[in-house]
Amino acid sequence: MHGTTTTARAKRSRKAFWLKQLHTWHWISSAISLVGLLLFAVTGFTLNHAADIEGSPQTVERTGQLPAPLLAAIRPDDAPDAKKPLPPEVADWVEGNLDVPRARADAEWSADEIYLALPRPGGDGWVAIDRASGAITTESTSRGWIAWLNDLHKGRNSGIVWKWFIDIFVLACIVFSLTGLVLLQMHAKNRPSTWPLVGAGLVIPAILAIFFIHI
Repeated sequence: MHGTTTTARAKRSRKAFWLKQLHTWHWISSAISLVGLLLFAVTGFTLNHAADIEGSPQTVERTGQLPAPLLAAIRPDDAPDAKKPLPPEVADWVEGNLDVPRARADAEWSADEIYLALPRPGGDGWVAIDRASGAITTESTSRGWIAWLNDLHKGRNSGIVWKWFIDIFVLACIVFSLTGLVLLQMHAKNRPSTWPLVGAGLVIPAILAIFFIHI
């Protein structure tokens, strides 16, 4: 009898331990993913209604002339087309005088021109430099903050740091979902509607995808 009581206590203790762990991981993962879930939910709506929420793109064009002392760094040559950054002194001048961010990104070098594409979330931009004359043309387009948020949702032109954030966010959502599923299973006896609701969450999207989305 004593052995049976000890075994029962041990089982209850293990169950309490894992229940506590599940609750801990559930609330930690929910806290980490909360703001991200709100962001991706809102931008999911704006992307789904992109045609109805049209922005007004604003484009700014600038021109400039690279100083003569810097022309030697970009002079025309017979080298094959390449992709490489602007010389540091040229990049500094472009950033400082033409209000161009990230001028140190890789540019496309041809025999006559250097073309630097500067895509970004919510907008676009480019810099073109004539290698013979040093004439510079820049263009920057902004599509507004909704387009910016939409591009963050898609990870479009958002850089490696945002890519890491999305990966961490995905892991947090997976932990949040799986721990929530186990907690649902543990409390399902006292909540009869648990599994019908979970099943509906699976069946309804499946039906919509199969019967209303044409490949």
